[in-house]
Amino acid sequence: MIDDRCHVGQAAAVVHVAGRQAGLDYYLLLARTDGANPGAEVEGVLAEEFVRDHDHSTVGLYGTVWTRTESRWLSAASFSRALRTDPDLLARVVPTDRSGAEAAYQRLGGGPMPTEAALRAGFLDYEPFATAAPLRLGPTHPPDGFCEKRVYRVLFAKDLRADQLAALRASWQTTPDREDADQMVSGMPAGRRKAGDDLFTWNLRRVGRGIAWALDVTVLLATRADDEVGPMLQNLTVVMRRQGLVPMTTERFA
Repeated sequence: MIDDRCHVGQAAAVVHVAGRQAGLDYYLLLARTDGANPGAEVEGVLAEEFVRDHDHSTVGLYGTVWTRTESRWLSAASFSRALRTDPDLLARVVPTDRSGAEAAYQRLGGGPMPTEAALRAGFLDYEPFATAAPLRLGPTHPPDGFCEKRVYRVLFAKDLRADQLAALRASWQTTPDREDADQMVSGMPAGRRKAGDDLFTWNLRRVGRGIAWALDVTVLLATRADDEVGPMLQNLTVVMRRQGLVPMTTERFA
């Protein structure tokens, strides 16, 4: 017999997600000093926003950038997309929060930082991402007590130092004797959290022959409502950005 919870909440979840808008992602843009090498001096601020499908996978990207030389906000979706695969551009961007972006913007002579609504109004171009039905990797039937199992992969560019990996392990309380230790990869940071009756587990790994980081997130939904999925993916991404990584996309595998 199928739990009645598996038949309720789906329509409400779609409305709830559609009405929620997370804050923008901010980056400091470093100046070039001698060709390909960036300097420590900040020359601009980049604000971005991923566009997500109803299942919280990435379908596109908006961006706007302000530099001291231009002294105005320019729509920059193509720049945002390009920096993720261009090592020289990637070396010049440093993740920050809104307060860090505001401080840099004022220091560079920009004055008060525009509101997020004003920044979004400057999103004049859009970079769509290729989309497809979720890949089916392994069994997708949820265990007893849950209605649905999903697997997401959040990809990140840039690298992590040993101390940053240690900070993630400490933040997520990664230990060898965790009950989900079989999901850990070579001592990499991993975590587990409940949100209501939903269960989230995740682990970090190197992918693409060491050129990117992937945070693999397994979601077990207690009902058809997926209200907690978006906020959890967003929170995990924020934690990774605080360690200097640049999110590239969120894919759904199941």
